[in-house]
Amino acid sequence: MSNLDEMLKKVRKLQLRAAIAKTNLRDLAEGLPNKWTEIAEVAETAHAVYAELNSARRELAKMRTLR
Repeated sequence: MSNLDEMLKKVRKLQLRAAIAKTNLRDLAEGLPNKWTEIAEVAETAHAVYAELNSARRELAKMRTLR
């Protein structure tokens, strides 16, 4: 498996994790104000996943242009 294939696989996995994080944020919003204590934790998790996804997408774009 090439590095490009591995990076594509990584991006797909991160896209799934990002979708789950987005759903968790939406679920949290629906549970407010009762779940207000979870805001920081859920938001930090979503932020970290999206930052990692953004980084992986940029790396993938670089790999495709060098190809």
